[in-house]
Amino acid sequence: MKIMIAYDGSRNAKLALAQVVNMFRCNQPLLVLVGVVENPLDATDNNEALFQQEQNDLKQRLQEGVAFAADEGFQAEQLLAEGDARKMLLQATRKITPDLLVIARHSHQPDGGIIAKSLTYFVDELDYMTFGSVSSFLARRAECPLLILPSP
Repeated sequence: MKIMIAYDGSRNAKLALAQVVNMFRCNQPLLVLVGVVENPLDATDNNEALFQQEQNDLKQRLQEGVAFAADEGFQAEQLLAEGDARKMLLQATRKITPDLLVIARHSHQPDGGIIAKSLTYFVDELDYMTFGSVSSFLARRAECPLLILPSP
């Protein structure tokens, strides 16, 4: 069994990886963590430096995710892609042909104030009616089963 996980090192991506480890421990699948860094909009030196820094940071987060999976007894690999996250993840599913694609829903943590909590509640209600752009795109186009894990 091969499970591909969209992984960016965020809190939700780490939680999704941990959930996959717990849910599929008895199957011992190969885990493929895929991270996508977006290309800069223009080719200035400043943007190139920011892109390189983002790419290096994502490589490190992917390595940390693979190390976590390995510590849990899983065989794991990483793949780093450049471009639009939606298209690169879809392309990766076609190349890797996983048995399951796992992505975590994006969320924002409230700052604790009453207005922030009210706004967060409203946004969460809208979130339940729709998916994020990456989730929605992949739900319509992925040619493998897709598991969208909710954010806590």
